[in-house]
Amino acid sequence: MIYLDNAATTPMCEEATSELLRTSREVWGNPSSLHSAGFEAERVVENSRKTIAAALGASPEELIFTPGGTFGDNLAILGAVKKNSRHGRHIVTTAIEHDAVLKTVAALETEGFEVTRIAPGQNGKVSASEVLDAVREDTVLVSCMLVNNELGTVQPVSEIARGLKRRKSAALLHTDAVQAFCKTDFSVRTLGADMVTVSAHKIHGPKGIGALWVKKGVRLGAITYGGGQEKGFCPGTESVPAIAAFAAAVAARDRTHRAEALKEKALECLKTVPGLQIVSPGETGVCMVSLPGYRSETLLHRLSAEGIFVSSGSACGKGKPSHVLTAMGLPREVIDGAIRISFSAYNSEEDAERLASALKTALGELAHL
Repeated sequence: MIYLDNAATTPMCEEATSELLRTSREVWGNPSSLHSAGFEAERVVENSRKTIAAALGASPEELIFTPGGTFGDNLAILGAVKKNSRHGRHIVTTAIEHDAVLKTVAALETEGFEVTRIAPGQNGKVSASEVLDAVREDTVLVSCMLVNNELGTVQPVSEIARGLKRRKSAALLHTDAVQAFCKTDFSVRTLGADMVTVSAHKIHGPKGIGALWVKKGVRLGAITYGGGQEKGFCPGTESVPAIAAFAAAVAARDRTHRAEALKEKALECLKTVPGLQIVSPGETGVCMVSLPGYRSETLLHRLSAEGIFVSSGSACGKGKPSHVLTAMGLPREVIDGAIRISFSAYNSEEDAERLASALKTALGELAHL
């Protein structure tokens, strides 16, 4: 099997798998319990929090564990407007965000909020100046992802942060950094955002666990209710094994930088495929190509039959035309033939060569149908 859909999810690394099993067997206490088993579970949670916070350049007390990236995005957006709507009811975001952001702000529109969505250029990046020009006195929140999950393009979050500061805007800045964490070098301190969402299963950790960094002093409203865990923002008994495995994946993160080099090798190989267009070369281990005149679903099935797994865009899109490519204004035939390829450190140069070879074979077979 050649797995090239790492932007959707990644295989768990050995370090995370071992820690998940160990803590499941040995650290099964409730972290809120006032006895030794509870204290041991709490110690694991807090040590894990320190590991992940250090990788973000953050203080541990600023990190809230969540059930994943989607919950983190929802908490950041809904929590921010709930607590700070007195400043206004206007939100600025981009047209290429993950559905975890786009559908959340769309829901707020039904409650009377006004949303401005900034379209990207043909390079797959939004303009920081366009984002900043859209900010008004009544803007309560700006949400711009750090790395796009379909294109691999890095968005100008730091520039937006500096612009908001210069304007002395009251708007909070949130960034979905799920595709950036442990894949690009950034610190929350230098990034300049007020809230940053990350997730474990994109970096060889387990599914169902993520974190939201909230800058000290930023006020959020709770969006779920229960016990007082995670400062009341994510109530419910913590999943100690998942949290520990998340930290183990972060500690082993140095391997993730190899994905970018493998992606570059793949693009060189793919240039030999007749008719292939590079939609976005990406700046991480993710890129987007297209074979206009062919349906991406057909190509995906052909590749899958050869044991090669790629995607046509975000896994959450479930085969729908990419809203990201649509926002870029690309021709429909390019959108229909789009393929997202995303690498991890577990891939090899041979995987890239076999992908190009398999695509050539598939095109040859389809041409004779």
